[in-house]
Formats: sequence, C-alpha cells, structure tokens
Amino acid sequence: MTSPTQPSLTYAAAGVSIDAGDALVERIKPLARRTMIPGVLAGIGGFGALFEMPKGMREPVLVSGTDGVGTKLKLAFLHDGHDTVGQDLVAMSVNDILVQGARPLFFLDYFACGRLDVAVAERVVGGIAQGCEIAGCALIGGETAEMPGMYPEGEYDLAGFAVGVVEKSAIIDGRSIAPGDVVLGLASSGPHSNGYSLVRRIVEAAGANYQAPFAGDPQGRTLAQTLLAPTRIYCKPVLAVLEKIRLKGLAHITGGGLLENVPRVLPEDLAAVIGRDAWQRPAIFDWLQRMGRVAEDEMHRVFNCGIGMVLIVAADDAQGAVAAFAAQGEACSVIGRIEPRPGGAPACRVVA
Repeated sequence: MTSPTQPSLTYAAAGVSIDAGDALVERIKPLARRTMIPGVLAGIGGFGALFEMPKGMREPVLVSGTDGVGTKLKLAFLHDGHDTVGQDLVAMSVNDILVQGARPLFFLDYFACGRLDVAVAERVVGGIAQGCEIAGCALIGGETAEMPGMYPEGEYDLAGFAVGVVEKSAIIDGRSIAPGDVVLGLASSGPHSNGYSLVRRIVEAAGANYQAPFAGDPQGRTLAQTLLAPTRIYCKPVLAVLEKIRLKGLAHITGGGLLENVPRVLPEDLAAVIGRDAWQRPAIFDWLQRMGRVAEDEMHRVFNCGIGMVLIVAADDAQGAVAAFAAQGEACSVIGRIEPRPGGAPACRVVA
C-alpha cells in the first residue's frame, strides 16, 4: 500500500508524458493532411489507417518495404539535422519498392525516444511529410514511442514502412535482361543513408571539423551539411519514364553499394560491367576515400559513389531513356553494359 506521506505515482513521473504525445499528434495532423491522395479513407488518429485499392487496375499487386536511417542519425543529433532525416526515412523504403515498378500509396513511421521533445519530433515528421509529398504517397499513420531509459538524452530512432501497387503484368523482375543491354545510373545526392559508421570513423580519424566549409561542395555547405544531404527520392521521374521506355531492371543502391545491389536484379548467368569514370563522382566520396585510405573495391561495396539508382534498358532505348530522365530534371548517365557471366565470375564489376 502507498503510505499516507508518499505521493502517488503517475506516468509522467515515470518519464512518459501523455500530454506531450497528444500535442505532437495535433502538430502532425496538418503535416499529414498535405500528403493526402485519393484512396485515403482514414489516416492519422485512428487505431488503423484505411486506404482503398486504386480503381481501374486489373490485377493489382501490393509491394511493401521497410527500412530506417541508420547511424546517419548520429550526425543529425550532433549537428541539428532533424529536418532532413525524415526524407531519408521515406526514401529508403519508397525507392526499394520502386525497383519492382510499384507506385507508392502510403507510408507509416515509427519514432522512438527516451523523452519526447515535441519540437524536435515535429521537425522530423515534417521531413517525413515532405518526403511523402516528393514520392507522391500519403503519410497515413505511425507510432510515437516514449520509452524512458531506452535511449540517451536527445537521441531517437526511426523506422519506416511503405506500401505501393503495381499491375501484375508490369512487375519489373529483371528476367528479360540480356547481354548487350545498357546500364544507366541516376545521380545521388551523396552517401544517402548508408555507410555512415565508416563515414564517422573516417571523419574522426582525420580530425576533420564538421562545421568547416567543405571545399568540394559547390553549394558552399559545411562538411556536416554535405553529409546530411537527404536521400533522393526517384519515384515520380522513374514512374514517368516507365510510361515511355521499357525498364528491364532497377536497383536501389543502398548498403552494399554497386557491387552487391546491382546483382540482385540480374539473372544468374549475367553480369554488369560498370565504368568507374562513366559519371561525375561527387567530391565527398573522393574526400572520404582519401581521408580514410579506403580501397576502390571497398568504396563500391559500401557507398553508392554518386549513383543512387541503377536502371537496365535495351541498347536501342538507352539514349531515349537518358533524354526522358533529363526532361524530368534527373541526371542520368550511361555507366555500363550487361555481359555473359562466366562460372565463378563476379556478378558486378567496376572497371577503370
């Protein structure tokens, strides 16, 4: 029993503020409303979000993906990057489902922290909403978990979940890829959301100042700002080009870089041969390689090295695809070719 002199305990005294959670939900609602698209029947606030299957599809197939932001969050905590990691979160999932030709329909987020800072959480969710607008999907729900003792003060974790749809007959599965096909690459904005454990180790070993201007950045940003550049979202331009050009295969270049992600969409008897100098590699990658004395193969196994999405097309479609992406404002380069793969040979090579 509680003694007469002992104050009664509350959830707030235990470290969880229901009021702060309620306040965040109210702030999130207008952010989510900006992302609403046809099909949303019930969004933020309910126990479950409702979305109606798009009309006019003959054999709709749902495609789902989930991901996080990884240790890039450590930079956000230290350098006030809370406005951009939400876009990173959306990008990592919607770009994944895009490779199968799926149009993203809706997105849900999970925000976990030790103590809820409503202002910081609102900035993060604002970035998530912006990412959803760029992707053309609805921010339809999510979860905010305040768990005292689970996270250091001022830190949080993020997870995201995307669902999209594609006609069964239009699923991109790489089966039609053949020798002689051309490999295209869409430009990245930097390391996106992969390799940041190595990035932070390199910066620490080099004794570099995150707040100093980064000499190789054309926008005059600091090193921290350059590394915190949000992941590009490729949904709208790729889906637009798909209406004109047959894309045989797509690969989102995330953890594992070019060497491990491109093979995921290739038939086992084929290989991609990519030219190292076929595109302009952003200066941040040269700096990381130089400062960390990172081997060339390791660079292409960890980082995207300036290519955020790889596309494979028939040789006759290559120039048309490059032009179609240029019309969408996307920098697209011819970066390689598809060849037969001898037994035991790697499925992707980056050559000089």
